[in-house]
Amino acid sequence: MWLAYIVLGIALVGSLSSNVFLVLAMLGAAKFHREAGRQRLAAEAVTEWPVVSLLKPVHGREVRLKENIESFFHQDYPEYEILFAVDTEENEALGIVREVCARYPNIRTQVIVTGRSPWLNPPAYSFYKMAALAAHDILVTSDSDVEVQPNYLREVVPPMLDPKVGMLTCVYRGKNVGGFWSAVHAVGMSVEMSAGVVTANLLEGMKFGLGPTIVVRRDALEKIGGYSVLGEYFANDFVIGNLVEKAGYRVVLSRHVIDHVVSPLKFRRVWEDEVRWAKSTRWSRPWGHLGSGLIFPIPYGILGFLAAAALGRIWLAVCLLVIALGNSLIEDLVIGWGVTRDPCARDASWLYLLRDLLGFFVWCASYVGQRTVWRNVPYVLADGGRIGLRQDSPEREPQK
Repeated sequence: MWLAYIVLGIALVGSLSSNVFLVLAMLGAAKFHREAGRQRLAAEAVTEWPVVSLLKPVHGREVRLKENIESFFHQDYPEYEILFAVDTEENEALGIVREVCARYPNIRTQVIVTGRSPWLNPPAYSFYKMAALAAHDILVTSDSDVEVQPNYLREVVPPMLDPKVGMLTCVYRGKNVGGFWSAVHAVGMSVEMSAGVVTANLLEGMKFGLGPTIVVRRDALEKIGGYSVLGEYFANDFVIGNLVEKAGYRVVLSRHVIDHVVSPLKFRRVWEDEVRWAKSTRWSRPWGHLGSGLIFPIPYGILGFLAAAALGRIWLAVCLLVIALGNSLIEDLVIGWGVTRDPCARDASWLYLLRDLLGFFVWCASYVGQRTVWRNVPYVLADGGRIGLRQDSPEREPQK
């Protein structure tokens, strides 16, 4: 009996905290929409659009890589250049990039073969190489597995015209291209990840970036020491936003929502990817990550149902479960549809119930060890989100 009371107490705390988080996420969503309206008005007032440089590292033959890359050539924007980076001539992405670039001779492009990264963080090294050759002072970086709409640049560039804004980033929705577990993974991006972002923006403003898109002014980048300062960190997207904010610039959350393409994945790969992200957050923001274990309504609802039922309190058991289900469904609709406009969140809300339960187990697993794997390369994480060891590392080159 005492064990049932302990479990019930934990469930009540989790139920309360997850409902508090829901309220904060809803307030964060309201702030997102208010700021989106202001950004829309500011964009309408722009009369002269600056030329910008798009920096895009690519690796391997990813699903829909050609379509993802091509979306950046369809921008409704006066003038821009695109720089691509691959590590070797043998990289399978290189042929695809060259093929797409050849179809758009009116857009200036550069394809850079960087060589194998001597830094612990290969994407940071790619950005460092591309930024050195970029011709313009607004740098728009993005991952290879994202697809953008034609209005992308017209929405992310205007906030950067304010000299007080050093960086901008975007929330993203998962775009599933096949598979049940990929759909679960994708809806987690649209709902859980975005709920955390808008809540952080509500409580303390943006102090981090999100990899699918980061726009940075060159003066802000130089003030923090350039991309080289990111070379020893695993989550370079988090760190660059943190450093830019500490340097005295504002970091803006854009109204534009990115499509993060999720390829067909089996459960094991989804699990590995999610645990890797969670471990990255754990080592980058240890206290914030610890508190995030209290935001999942479904596991606490199930625990409360089982504990209360074992104590003969059936009505309490049912109430706790219904509250958890309602919490999850409301978050799915308010964030997944209201903010990220994910059709899956609107049409298959039940999927997020499973994702919420999975998210709790991922959070638990993030506290098991320091080792993680990215692109088949093992990494060991250390305090502050630094990379303690990359197990394929060559002898390190000084970061300039």
